[in-house]
Amino acid sequence: MVNSMNNIIYSIIVPLYNEAAVLSATYTRIKEVMDSTKENYEIIFVNDGSEDNTRNIAEAICKIDIKIKLLNFSRNFGHQAAITAGMAHSKGSAVVVIDADLQDPPEVILEMIKKWKEGYQVVYGKRAKRENETFFKAFTAGIYYRFLSCMASIDIPVDTGDFRLVDRIVCDILTALPEKNRYIRGLVSWVGFKQTSVEYIRKGRFAGESKYPLRKMIKLALDGITSFSTKPLMFPCYLGTILFFIGMISSTVIAVNNLFLGNPAVNLNLILSITILLFGLLFCSIGIMGQYLGRVFDESKDRPLYILNESTNYNTKEKNKELSI
Repeated sequence: MVNSMNNIIYSIIVPLYNEAAVLSATYTRIKEVMDSTKENYEIIFVNDGSEDNTRNIAEAICKIDIKIKLLNFSRNFGHQAAITAGMAHSKGSAVVVIDADLQDPPEVILEMIKKWKEGYQVVYGKRAKRENETFFKAFTAGIYYRFLSCMASIDIPVDTGDFRLVDRIVCDILTALPEKNRYIRGLVSWVGFKQTSVEYIRKGRFAGESKYPLRKMIKLALDGITSFSTKPLMFPCYLGTILFFIGMISSTVIAVNNLFLGNPAVNLNLILSITILLFGLLFCSIGIMGQYLGRVFDESKDRPLYILNESTNYNTKEKNKELSI
C-alpha cells in the first residue's frame, strides 16, 4: 500500500464523553500503535457533548498533531451517534472504532490489521476475559448477549462490543443506512461480508468513570433487541393462547364443581389475584408493542442523527460539508 499524506490507510474513531482524565494517555497509546505500522493514518476524536475539559484537551492535541481530527457535537447525542459521525467523516481504507477508556487495548488493533490484510472485511474484538468488572455488570452482560443471540434473526457474536475494524466498503454501507436508533454491532453483523474475530482481555478503566450507567445499558439492550428481532411481538400471542386454555380448563372445573358438588369453586381473593395477573400481562404486552411503535415514531420524524457544532483539522471544503449535516 502507498504511504502518502493524500492516501489515508487507517481511520481510528474514538468517541469521547467526559474523558478528560484519560484522553492524553489514550492519544499516546493509539499514536504509538499506529506509528508502528509505518502507514498513513488519522485519529478522529468525536466529542459527544462532553461537560468537562475533554474538548480543550482534544483541541490542544490537534494543534500539535495534524493526524488528529476533532468533531464536536452541539450536545450529547449518544455513543452510537458518535461512532456513526466518525465513520461518515473518515477517509481510511480500514476504519477502527475504539473507546477512549483503554479497556480495549489499542495494541489489539495491530492484530485486526493483520486479519484485514488477509482479506477479512470485518474484524471484531471478542472479550476472552473481563478484568476489574463488578459481578453484576459481568453477569448481566453475559445474560444479555446470549439472550440477544437467541432472539435476533441474525448471528450477533456474543461477548463483543463496538471495538472492531471494518473495511471501507462496509463503513460506507453502514453510514448510508437511514435508521436513527442505531445498534452498530448488530448492523455490522446484518450487512454481512467476510468476518472474523480476535480475542483479547478487556482491562479495567485507566481513569475516570463508566459512561454506561444502568439506564444507558438498558436503552442499548432495548435498541439491540427491537432492531434485530420481532420475536417479542409474538409474546402476547403466546400468552393469550396459554391463558385461553387455562381459562377453558378452569371454567370447566368450576362448572363441574358448581353442578355436582354444590360448593363455590372460587373466592374473592382468588378472583382479585387472577385479575391483577391478567392486567399485568396486558400492560406488559402493551409495553412490548410500545417499544416498536416508539421506534417507528422516531424514524418517521426523519431528524438528523447528530448535529456538528465545529470541526478541527479538516480543510475548508470538508468543513463546510460537515457542518451542513
